[in-house]
Amino acid sequence: MSDNTNIMRVLLNKRMLICIFTGFSSGLPLYILIALVPAWLRSEGVNLKAIGLFALIQLPFTWKFLWAPLFDRYSPPLGRRRGWLFISQLALLLSIPAFGALHPGLDLWAIAYLASVVAFFSASQDIVLDAYRRELLLDTELGLGNAIHVNAYKIAGLIPGSLSLILADYLPWNSVFFITALFMLPGIAMTLFVSEPALKNGGPKTLKAAVVEPFQEFIGRKGIRSACLVLAFIFFYKLGDSMATALATPFYLDMGFSKTEIGLIAKNAGLWPSVIGGLLGGVWMIKLGINRALWIFGLVQMLAILGFAWLATVGHSLAWLAMAIGIEALGVGLGTAAFVAFIAHTTHPLYTATQFALFTSLSAVPRTFANAATGYLVEWFGWVTFFLFCFAIAIPGMLLLLKVAPWNDVSKPTGTE
Repeated sequence: MSDNTNIMRVLLNKRMLICIFTGFSSGLPLYILIALVPAWLRSEGVNLKAIGLFALIQLPFTWKFLWAPLFDRYSPPLGRRRGWLFISQLALLLSIPAFGALHPGLDLWAIAYLASVVAFFSASQDIVLDAYRRELLLDTELGLGNAIHVNAYKIAGLIPGSLSLILADYLPWNSVFFITALFMLPGIAMTLFVSEPALKNGGPKTLKAAVVEPFQEFIGRKGIRSACLVLAFIFFYKLGDSMATALATPFYLDMGFSKTEIGLIAKNAGLWPSVIGGLLGGVWMIKLGINRALWIFGLVQMLAILGFAWLATVGHSLAWLAMAIGIEALGVGLGTAAFVAFIAHTTHPLYTATQFALFTSLSAVPRTFANAATGYLVEWFGWVTFFLFCFAIAIPGMLLLLKVAPWNDVSKPTGTE
């Protein structure tokens, strides 16, 4: 009973409420890029190879650690965290509606350039949101706080992945993108009303210190071998799931589902399993520890990929669509909760923005480079074999747990203090 009371106390405090806003604001622009834009392009007749290559516009998520030190070193008028947040969020609010002024058949390169701009400001927002959340939460709150952030992140995907698709059946695309962009306003409101986190040890005094010291600390903490193992794990752990969902919306369209069916069933069927998975993941991590959570949740996440392979054999079935999406959402909700908690624990509090950006940048590599090849893989393999390939590619990440997060070590993962 005492444990349940403590969990409720953690869940209901102000910091957890802020995590809802950070997750929603972080997820919205990314899901616009990986869900709404591909659906728009496919519905306008753009081929799968071109859509798959659009994953390359997410390069800023891979390289964001390069400019993250700037956000640690310099402070705009509203503060080191709030100031950079406001700048990036305002840029997103203004740039997202510009998609509606373009046509996929005539302006494909212009769309790619605009998507790169949106990706840059989205990645910049993520740098600051991750650093702010790490500085906001107590160490004991990292599991639940990041689970709530991940849930809100997934819920944000329902806007471009569900509501916007339904609107696209009734409104022109320029109106759809304008309405979707307005959902950035809650994040901007959060930025204006929250307090700037206190700096316990002060920020970096020079740009050189902001760039060099975070990397020196990470490598020196456990040695180069341990650091490389941690980085390899971060790269591989969600590789299979990331590739499997890269062309999810085009896959549903190819299976014969309408945009309204995708909006109402495919996306909403994943809402509650994702929320339940994320919250259960955060609660279970208190008892399991991060290491065992990574094992159990990662296995569920990997097995969920097979649901897509089954759907590809069944074809147009609303029941199987809902089931496949629900199982996948539950697995990813669990796996992501443990994964983000692992990254948070691996981050040193003195170098929050740069180290968090480094780790999350590495986790974005599969979404950028590997996902760019998914269109070609589908063309070569077909949907069923493609999803079986994604299942197989998830195995190396699980094997790395033997070194990075051994089952019997229930303290902290390798690479943390």
